[in-house]
Amino acid sequence: MMFIRKIGIDLGTTNTLVFLPDRGIVINEPTVVALRNPGHEVLAVGAEAKEMVGRTPDDIVTYRPLKDGVIAEYYVTRAMLKYFIAKSIGAWNLIRPEVVISVPAGITSTEYRAVMNAAREAGAKEVYLVKEPLLASLGAGIPIHSAEGNMIVNIGGGTTEVAVISLGGIVAWESLRVAGNRFDLAIMDYIRKKYGLAIGETSAENIKIGIGTAVSNRNRLEMKVRGRDLRVGLPRDLVVNSNEIAEAVNPHLMEIGNAIQSVFNVTPPELAADIMEKGIILSGGSSQLRDLPEFLKRTLGVSAYVAEDAILCVAKGTATILGHLDVYKRTLLHPVRR
Repeated sequence: MMFIRKIGIDLGTTNTLVFLPDRGIVINEPTVVALRNPGHEVLAVGAEAKEMVGRTPDDIVTYRPLKDGVIAEYYVTRAMLKYFIAKSIGAWNLIRPEVVISVPAGITSTEYRAVMNAAREAGAKEVYLVKEPLLASLGAGIPIHSAEGNMIVNIGGGTTEVAVISLGGIVAWESLRVAGNRFDLAIMDYIRKKYGLAIGETSAENIKIGIGTAVSNRNRLEMKVRGRDLRVGLPRDLVVNSNEIAEAVNPHLMEIGNAIQSVFNVTPPELAADIMEKGIILSGGSSQLRDLPEFLKRTLGVSAYVAEDAILCVAKGTATILGHLDVYKRTLLHPVRR
């Protein structure tokens, strides 16, 4: 019987991925918890809880315990981490595992302690928190220890993290609470204002994935969506196209472009020159929005590339660290023991 001693967790606002050495990614589930009120009894976590969003009776509440990449609901986050750790190591694992967890670059010391304590109370022996841009860079295959400058833009569900990395550290960074979830809300808002139709978050996310694009295009994609007509209160169908989605998300994409620009402004010239030559690396689930590299090229004049398996980069980064824990303990990691 194999005892699991190490776990990597990409703790995302929208999805949580769990990596185990020798087995790869074993969990990729929504970061959602369903609780029964009163009493706050945990009913479901992950995929099962996500199915309940927008469909629950009054006594059941669904929570996204992370807001913009950091813990908003401590008790719920602890319950969720406990579920993910238990599910990945199995009921008979007697050894408390060492856990590497991703955190936003802009995490405060209070938030840092909250993640630490939640993970330890959820069953971890030692907890190592690593900043997301470093993990994303490792997962994207960027040689983070070289003296050259590399820029990673990790666009997840709750946050966009822009970082310039050189010699194993973050030289300049910006953390922006604008990412995939904001794109969904912008699509909902756009359709409500333009067509008087209310759609849910899940429908907005499906539109974003199905036909979402960062730049308007002659070859428009179309998709049918069903919502509630705000005038008469009855269901109605509507066909939306990709250029409308580009228009809806544009203000948020401009914010991301501005954040990248402001990181360039404080990056040493030699490293900025490296990035201009090599381009920007994009990772995270929301980096897969169609034509995003084209949008950044037009806005900033710098080439951009979506990393391979962009959605898995942070989880793969935890894998690299778990594989060489002794090396990284000295450079990147600051464990807090029980």
